[in-house]
Amino acid sequence: MSEVLLDVDGLCKDFGGLEAVKNVSFQVRHGQIKALIGPNGAGKTTIFNLITGVLPADAGSAVLGDTQLLGLPTHRIAALGVGRTFQTSLLFDQMTVLENVMVGHHLRGRSTMLTAALRIFGAGAEEREYREAAMQALDRAGLAHLAGRSAAGLPIGQRRLVEVARALAAEPRLLLMDEPAAGLNMRETEHVGEIIHSIRDGGVTVLLVEHDMSLVMNISGEILVLDGGQRLAEGRPDEVRNDERVLAAYLGEDID
Repeated sequence: MSEVLLDVDGLCKDFGGLEAVKNVSFQVRHGQIKALIGPNGAGKTTIFNLITGVLPADAGSAVLGDTQLLGLPTHRIAALGVGRTFQTSLLFDQMTVLENVMVGHHLRGRSTMLTAALRIFGAGAEEREYREAAMQALDRAGLAHLAGRSAAGLPIGQRRLVEVARALAAEPRLLLMDEPAAGLNMRETEHVGEIIHSIRDGGVTVLLVEHDMSLVMNISGEILVLDGGQRLAEGRPDEVRNDERVLAAYLGEDID
């Protein structure tokens, strides 16, 4: 069995009496595509926010390799190799596709804002490094041909892939993807699935939140099902598909 990359244990989050995450534990192994699924309000995005430092946890731990993530600032967690995409588009429409993706590589940079502005102490070389890394990330997302295009006006499918490329430009070990297929048609969703497979094959472990069950079942090696902030079931897609608790709580006939 592959080495554990992320070990989440006893994670809890309470919002003024509402227990959004209740003692959730799971592991993500190197080279895995793992999905978190469940109905709206199940706690999926909250778990992402706790792992990435957007929200403080009330209890529990989230260890990446040998490093405890809980309590660290978001930029430190990102620099440790945790990338993320979001449910809603967060592109800079006034910038080109390439410039948007270059933003993701800034965590690997060494220059200060002043030296970058003055193009001294190697800042020019670093900018070239940013561009090369961004182009490589765009190529992995199948969008290299759009590098010089303005982000404004891109269709939603391409916007989501630009965000994936931006996350990849930071060279993550673990990529958290929050509903990458939301709003996409069937062909676009299939393409996103192909991209996620290629990301994993390129050495990046993927933790996925997604409502499209066809995509989840096709690409995931393991699925964790949440309901009401708690772990309901966990296992291979075929095991989850046939779990009566899951069928009753969430999937129903949609799984077919």
